[in-house]
Amino acid sequence: MKKTLLLFFVLASTSIMAQTNSGWGIKAGLNYNSNGKYFDDAGEIIKNPDGNVGYHFGFFGKGNLTETLYIKPELVYTKVKSDYDGDKFDMSKLDLPVLLGYKVFGPIEVFAGPAFQYVLETEFDGISMNDIESDFTVGMNIGIGVSLGNIGIDLRYDRGFSDNEATYINNNIVDGFQHHVETRPEQLVLGVSLRL
Repeated sequence: MKKTLLLFFVLASTSIMAQTNSGWGIKAGLNYNSNGKYFDDAGEIIKNPDGNVGYHFGFFGKGNLTETLYIKPELVYTKVKSDYDGDKFDMSKLDLPVLLGYKVFGPIEVFAGPAFQYVLETEFDGISMNDIESDFTVGMNIGIGVSLGNIGIDLRYDRGFSDNEATYINNNIVDGFQHHVETRPEQLVLGVSLRL
């Protein structure tokens, strides 16, 4: 699966770079994970603002389809942190969003598209993990950005089209009661990109 995603990214980037006014670059930023709470509990964000903050970095290709329309595939390594009542859940994954963007006016852009996710590793402090439903999931990204020459800043909303839970057994519970952790939570993603 990893080879298929990498091949898709290389082919998409190659076709984009063959166009005029196109290029590729690097990107990085922060992501805030909702823990499957759908951003309903603002109090949780205020009480523990860094408990669910992760990071990402990777590459992108960007090419104009028309004067106002562009396509932008990305290949990004993402580290997600979650705090479940003091227990820490960490996940490493590869994200491959394929975004279709529209230049609204000036430097302002809006974009949306499918986002493919491949889970590399999961870890839950002090708790043994069982299998994840699926290592590979499909979701969506939607957001707004500003392009200032070779530098871009964007804020996007990321979510899966379906739940993808990992189960764990709490070692402190005698009956082995199973709990579930969402591996495709909603996220707010703030990114900065540099076109090379």
